Amino acid sequence: MTETVIYHNPRCSKSRQTLALLTERGVAPSVIEYLKTPPTEAEIRALLDALGCEPRDLMRTKESVYRDLGLKDETDPDALIRAMAKNPILIERPIVTRGGKAAIGRPPESVLKIL
Repeated sequence: MTETVIYHNPRCSKSRQTLALLTERGVAPSVIEYLKTPPTEAEIRALLDALGCEPRDLMRTKESVYRDLGLKDETDPDALIRAMAKNPILIERPIVTRGGKAAIGRPPESVLKIL
């Protein structure tokens, strides 16, 4: 059986809704509370590959730390990945992975395409 993983923030309503949607569908994902256990740079790169997106597409650009670190003008993808690894609050949530594929749960139903 293919493992399903959710990068989850229990304080986020979309993350809670996505987790509930998965469990309603009979999926029991491994839950990674990514603010407590941040992904490494390598793990972020793997998520980006699975999502098929660029680093900034995975970032929460409205977070104050995004502004405080001056990331709006950053053009180096490696610098953006390092910033997410050091400041996981910057990572969009929730992210669900399964079988080498990934989806961001915004809206929660968008994760159904990888199940």
